[in-house]
Amino acid sequence: MSHDQNFKNLILDYPRQAIEFAAASEAARLDDQVRILPLREEQLKERLGERFRELDVPLLLEWPDGRRQALLFVFEEETEPGRFSIHRLAHYCLDLSELYQTERVVPVVIFLHPGGFRETLSLGSDTRAYLQFSYLACALFGLKARDYFDSPNLVARLNLPNMQYAPEEKVEVYAQAVRGLRTLEPDRERQIKYLDFVDIYAALDENERQRYQQQYAEEIETMTAFADRFIEQGVQQGVQQGLQQGEATILMRQFARKFGTDSAETYRPRIESAEPEQLEAWSERILSADSPETIFH
Repeated sequence: MSHDQNFKNLILDYPRQAIEFAAASEAARLDDQVRILPLREEQLKERLGERFRELDVPLLLEWPDGRRQALLFVFEEETEPGRFSIHRLAHYCLDLSELYQTERVVPVVIFLHPGGFRETLSLGSDTRAYLQFSYLACALFGLKARDYFDSPNLVARLNLPNMQYAPEEKVEVYAQAVRGLRTLEPDRERQIKYLDFVDIYAALDENERQRYQQQYAEEIETMTAFADRFIEQGVQQGVQQGLQQGEATILMRQFARKFGTDSAETYRPRIESAEPEQLEAWSERILSADSPETIFH
């Protein structure tokens, strides 16, 4: 299980709500006209080279009318605070600032598990500080879950299991997270996707799951009925998608073993969008290919 990938998906799927939850002081100045664009990782890797940090999620905020200069948000999820490096984050922010020729950069770090972490960096001498750096810290483990039970922010509701609560409140916390998902996210596919997110971080044991089923039977019935209809409608499409995804996964593994992970990630969009027949042909061609180009051309 990759916590980094889980949170990356969450931020990319709900960028505005992620900003409003984890960077409330900055979100207060955003209006409905702002456009939020994720920066493509493959482009950053190509331009930043080995300095590129895959686990960061950069979001570019633009105002189409030009009345405000673009703003760059840098999100990072840190599972264990003790492993967090403020130097690494500062380095990355400076790289992006230079790359996009802007000094309007907002670093945000989401801490998942309890622990201490450094919040400021000051480089200098006895007489003067020459570089000062800080960031917005969102320590999930320090937030009280009950304070967010009725939050209209889906990112906050999904993270209720990651917040602070008494052991006897666990089932209620789980129920409030699922209720938030059901009421705040109308898209069926995303409901299923983020029900997994809630399940992972709530980690109910068998007794807790039974209590949930007893105390929230009506909501379970609603979610189950929805899921059954969704699965039935998409089963045929799922068969075709499953075939395509299976072929794509096999080719990505072959690609990584032969040409390296970085090269595989470069061609991931093309591979994942290809038809099964094309993927099968590429999988055969890779066996004798000397370079990625000979596979596709």
